[in-house]
Amino acid sequence: MRIGVDVGGTNTDAVLMDGRTVLAATKSPTTEDVSGGIMTAVRRVLAEAGVSPSEIQVVMIGTTHFTNAFVEARNLLEVGVIRIALPSGRGIPPLCDWPERLRRAVGDHVHQVHGGFQYDGRENAPLDELAVAEAAREFRRKGLRAAAISGAFSPINGDHEQRAAEILRNEAPDIHVTLSGEIGRIGLLERENAAVMNASLAAMSRRVVQSFRDALAGLDITAPFYISQNDGTLMSAAHVERYPVLTFASGPTNSMRGAAYLSGAKRAIVADIGGTTTDVGVLDNGFPRESAVTVDIGGVRTNFRMPDILAIGLGGGSRVSEDGSEVGPESVGYNLLKDGLVFGGSVLTASDIAVASGRAIMGNPKHIAHLDRGLVARAATRIDQKLAEAVDRMKTSAAEVPLILVGGGAVLVSREVPGVSEVIVPEHAAVANAIGAAIAQVGGETDRVYSYESLGRERALELARAEAIENAVAAGAAPGTVEVVDMEEMPLQYVPGGAVRLRVRAVGDLDLSFGPAGGVARKANEERP
Repeated sequence: MRIGVDVGGTNTDAVLMDGRTVLAATKSPTTEDVSGGIMTAVRRVLAEAGVSPSEIQVVMIGTTHFTNAFVEARNLLEVGVIRIALPSGRGIPPLCDWPERLRRAVGDHVHQVHGGFQYDGRENAPLDELAVAEAAREFRRKGLRAAAISGAFSPINGDHEQRAAEILRNEAPDIHVTLSGEIGRIGLLERENAAVMNASLAAMSRRVVQSFRDALAGLDITAPFYISQNDGTLMSAAHVERYPVLTFASGPTNSMRGAAYLSGAKRAIVADIGGTTTDVGVLDNGFPRESAVTVDIGGVRTNFRMPDILAIGLGGGSRVSEDGSEVGPESVGYNLLKDGLVFGGSVLTASDIAVASGRAIMGNPKHIAHLDRGLVARAATRIDQKLAEAVDRMKTSAAEVPLILVGGGAVLVSREVPGVSEVIVPEHAAVANAIGAAIAQVGGETDRVYSYESLGRERALELARAEAIENAVAAGAAPGTVEVVDMEEMPLQYVPGGAVRLRVRAVGDLDLSFGPAGGVARKANEERP
């Protein structure tokens, strides 16, 4: 027995699954204190299925809290930044491309020191340990609680980052340290940005994870819990406390994984229509297609793994203009049940249009009987146009592909969308995000540069695959279930030695073989950074 929960900006969804069978599902408004909405949703599915909390083996949770907090520059810590890349890294200083509001939030505490490596792991310059120690002492004097360390080519060789972290912790034992090589990929500036983002969320990650613990404890659920990350796999609670940035875009990823599971499709376009936004993505081999370019989050460029998602301002709570010619992007969000016309409110929303046009049944239709037929038709057409435009932007060819509609707002749109072979609305589509969390697997990845001249292509591929599988098992995957699901070969054209960058990802089922409560999962859940 497992429970999947997805905490969105509008609704908190929960499902109870026995193996791969959905026993119960519910949708509840998200609450400000987070734990309240989770407790309500989980209580409902347990009661509906008549299942005792003691029968639950594991709980999987997806959340948008960290993404929203960073984009809104809310509850962020000031961050001490150490870049290990002199003399070559002096030209473009850290944080120089950040929006001013986010720079103010994380502060101006930047130190650049000598060190770093070359593409093949050879040392570019010795690490200036005295400069690192001085930076650490300054961070301590300023009372900083978080720091980010980035070094040239640290994903290839992380020795200088590791040594700098050791010095930093010796000088300032209470500081939370993020190493860029553990989060981002090759590309110093974007990887450094990701590390600073992560460090700024250190305090919030502990609070949010503790709220999840409190919610489950209040329900008498003693099973371990995991949190989904943005590649469709799971992290332990302790891992999330260290790397909250890896949850960015996990909500749309859960929805896409849930859509793949519910529909059986391996390759399709998925539109997750929620209360505020619609997220459109592409399934490739049952997993979200990853973005091939740097990803902008709140105006900051990053290069850690992110799904290729197009978000548009269309949802059940989207406000409709007076003449019906425009829908969204403004939304009443989680106040839909209070503000929407069909629920007795005073705001015309997309949900009202869906009911008035006969696409959905909800609320009290008498409250929208006065709506002009022309207005309803224009608004319904605009809803369909916005989705069709988003689908067209995500396609890589003119060929028609299936479109899977999921999310509570799936009822908003017509079942005829240009450019798609068929429109699929699977059973339990409204809670596909929670199902995606419940079925999430454990993943491992490697991203390294290999020399084909010295190793040979087959040997390099073998090493990369083995490392990805090993990383998945170390993260908690059952060894016999792990398989490679994605691999990229990227020749580095202007680098000698036949250098090729290999990115390999492997996934496997969560290992719960050590008893019903999951010994491995429990051990990982109780670890602390």
